[in-house]
Amino acid sequence: MGSDRRWMYARLKDGLLTSEFIEGIEQFITFAKQHPEWMDGDKLKCPCNHRKCQNRNYVDENTIRLHLMKHGFVPYYYKWILHGEPRTSNIDSQNINVMIAESVQEVDNSTSNTYEQMVMDAAGPNFFQDVMEEPPNPSAQKLYDMLQAANQEVWPGCESHSQLSVVARMLNIKAEHHLSERCFDDICQLMKEVLPDENLMTENFYSTKKLVQALGLPVEKIHCCTNGCMLYWAEDSELMNCKFCDHPRFKRHSRGSSNFQTNVPHKKMYYFPLTQRLQRLYASNATAKEMRWHAEHDHEDGVMRHCSDTTTWKHFNKTHPSFAAEVRNVRLGLCTDGFQPFGQSGQQYSSWPVIVTPYNLPPWLCMKEEYMFLTVIVPGPRNPKDKLDVYLQPLIAELKQLWEVGVETYDASKKNNFNVRVALLWTISDFPAYSMLSFGAHSKIACPYCRGDSDAFTLTKGGKQSWFDNHRKFLLANHPFRRNKIAFRKNKTVTKSAPPILSGEEILEQIEHLGLMCVTYMGADENNSCKAKNTGWKRRTIFWDLPYWSTNMLRHNLDVMHIEKNVFENIFNTVMNVEEKTKDNAKSREDLKEFCHRPELERDMATGKYPKACYTLDKQSKAVLCEWLKNLRFPDGYVSNMGRCIDMRKLKLFGMKSHDCHVFMQRLLPIAFRELLPKNVWQALTELSNFFRELTSTTLREEAMLQLNEEIPIILCKLERIFPPSFFDSMEHLPVHLAYEAWIAGPVQYRWMYPFER
Repeated sequence: MGSDRRWMYARLKDGLLTSEFIEGIEQFITFAKQHPEWMDGDKLKCPCNHRKCQNRNYVDENTIRLHLMKHGFVPYYYKWILHGEPRTSNIDSQNINVMIAESVQEVDNSTSNTYEQMVMDAAGPNFFQDVMEEPPNPSAQKLYDMLQAANQEVWPGCESHSQLSVVARMLNIKAEHHLSERCFDDICQLMKEVLPDENLMTENFYSTKKLVQALGLPVEKIHCCTNGCMLYWAEDSELMNCKFCDHPRFKRHSRGSSNFQTNVPHKKMYYFPLTQRLQRLYASNATAKEMRWHAEHDHEDGVMRHCSDTTTWKHFNKTHPSFAAEVRNVRLGLCTDGFQPFGQSGQQYSSWPVIVTPYNLPPWLCMKEEYMFLTVIVPGPRNPKDKLDVYLQPLIAELKQLWEVGVETYDASKKNNFNVRVALLWTISDFPAYSMLSFGAHSKIACPYCRGDSDAFTLTKGGKQSWFDNHRKFLLANHPFRRNKIAFRKNKTVTKSAPPILSGEEILEQIEHLGLMCVTYMGADENNSCKAKNTGWKRRTIFWDLPYWSTNMLRHNLDVMHIEKNVFENIFNTVMNVEEKTKDNAKSREDLKEFCHRPELERDMATGKYPKACYTLDKQSKAVLCEWLKNLRFPDGYVSNMGRCIDMRKLKLFGMKSHDCHVFMQRLLPIAFRELLPKNVWQALTELSNFFRELTSTTLREEAMLQLNEEIPIILCKLERIFPPSFFDSMEHLPVHLAYEAWIAGPVQYRWMYPFER
C-alpha cells in the first residue's frame, strides 16, 4: 500500500469491511509493535474513532482490531505519530493534504484527543492553500494563521502536545479549579523551568491570554451609570457624569487609602461582539454546510419540524427577498433571564445574561449549548427592569450594522467569500422578562394579545386580578357556552369576539401615536407610564430600532415552559388543598358567592364552615396519591427522583423542578386523578394535559394547531365551570394564545426557556 493511506477511511463497501482495510489494520499493528518506546508493555494506544479511545487508552492488539473494524480510525490520522512514526516521514505533506481533502466528507467530525486533529476538524481541507478555490479574507486568514500554533511543538521532539493544546488545557484547569492569576503564573514559570530549552510554554497568564486573543473573540467592558440611566459608550464614552441623574462615573477614594486606584467605575457591563462568532460558524467545514440546511432540506407542506418550515419564516422571506436570496444569511433568536449567582450565600444580586442562537442549523444542532452565544452580561445587584434596553444598545447597534451592511465572511464548505447579513426573528423569555423586553405587563392589561380588550377584573375579597370568564369570547359565535348565564358569571352572556391580533406595523403606529420613547433617550420612563395607562404600552422598546422588526409576524414568544409549570402548580396545589398555596380559601369562596351561582360551595350558616369542593381531595385520597408517587419509577434520565419531593406528613409535593412539572402535567396527571376526582373534573384536566402534550410535540401539523386553537377556549371554559374565579390568574389565561403561536412559529422546543436555563 506504500505511502497511500486512503484505505484508512474507506472502511466499508456495500456494508462490508473491505479487504484493503483489513490488510491495512495488520500493517498498522505490525508497524506500531516495531516501536516499543511508544507502547505500554504489550499494549498500544487505540486509534479508533470511539469517544473513549482516540489515541488515549492503551489496549491489546486484538481489541484494537475489533475497535478499528467497528469504529474506524480517528479523523486525519494519516501520520502515525503516536505510534512511532516521525513527523517527517516518507509520506510527504502534499500527499497528505490531498488525502485529507478527498476524505473530509467521509470522516465523522468527532472530537479528537489531539489539538492538531481539532484544528483539522475546524478548518477542514481549507486549512491547506493548495486545495482552496478562493483564498480567505484577511479576517479568516488571521484565524487560520493562529491555528497553525496547533502544529508547533511545545519543545523540539514533543509528539503529544502542541502549544495550543497546552494553553487550552491550562486555561480549562484554571476555570475548573478556580485558580488565581498568581497561581497560574507560578505554574507557568515552573513548567517553563522543567521543560527543555527553546520551549514555547507561555510565561504567565497575560501572555497566555494574548495568544488566545488572536482567535478573535474579544470582550468589551463598558462603564454604566450606577442607576442604569445610560452607558458611557459611543458618543458618550468621554462623559464623567450621567447626563440624566448626574451621578459620577468613577468611585471616589479616600486619601491615604492603601488600595488607592484611580478611575474605578461604579458599574460596568460586559459585551461580547457577535460578528466574529457568526464568522466562525462558516470558517469551520463542520458547520459551514449545516448553516445552509434550513434552505436545502426537504419540506413537507403543512408539517413543521424546524423554524424554516413555519409561516413566520416564509413571511420574512417574502417581505425581504434580497435577504432571503442568500441562504447563508443568519437568523437569530434572543433570550434573557435573571439569575442569582450568589443565591446559596443569601446575597441578593440579580445578574442578567443575554444569549443569542442561530436558527440556520438543523434540529440536531440547533439550540445546543455550543451554539448559544453569550453576548451581554447585565450587572447587578438590582434588577434592570424597564431599563434593560439601556444595556442592549451595543447589541442592537451591531445587529443594525449586520442587517444594513453585513460583513465579509469566508465559507469553508464552498471555498469562497461572501457578505453575510443577520436578522433577529424573535425573543424568548419568561413573562416578567417579556414585560421588560416588550409589553408593559401589569394588572388588567397583562396579556400582550388582549391588552385593553381584556375582561379581567379585581376580586372584591381577594383583591387580585382574575381572568375568570375571559375565554368565552374566543369560542365560535354559535357555541352554547356564550349564552349560559349560570355556569359562568352571574346573568352574563357573551356576544363579542376575540380581540384582533395586531401586526407589527399597527403596534408601532400605536406607540408612535402615543408619543412613547425609548428609555435610552430619556433615562427614566415615568412620562411613558402615564401616557400608556390604558393601552398596555409603557415605552418604545429598543427593538423597534431594527429596520425589519415591525415586519416580523412574531416578535416575542410566550414561554411554554413557565406557563405550563405555573398552570400545573395552580392545579395541583388547589386539588391537593395545600395550605397557603391553594386557590380555594375563605376569600375565594366569598368571591365565588358574589360572581358565580354555585350555592353548593357557599358557607353553611349553621356551622360557619365551607363545604368540600368537588375539585379537592380528602385526606385519604391525598395519602393514596402521595404513596403512589413515592413508589413510582421512571427510566434513567426521564425525570428526576420524584420520591424526594413527597412530604408524607403534610401530604404535599415540594421542590419540583420545571421538567418535573412538565412530565407530571403531560404524562401523570390523567392517571393520577382518574380514580380520585369526579368525571367532569378529571376529564377537563385530562383535556388540558393532552393540549400541552400535543403543543410540545417535536413535529407539528398546521391543521392540528388550528384545531388546538379552537379547542383550548373550550377547555378553559370547562375549567371555569369547575374552579373559582381566584383560580384564574394571567397564567391560566395565556394558554389560549399558545396554539396560535405554534401555528405560525412552529415547534416550541426552539422557542422556550429549557435549553437556555439549563
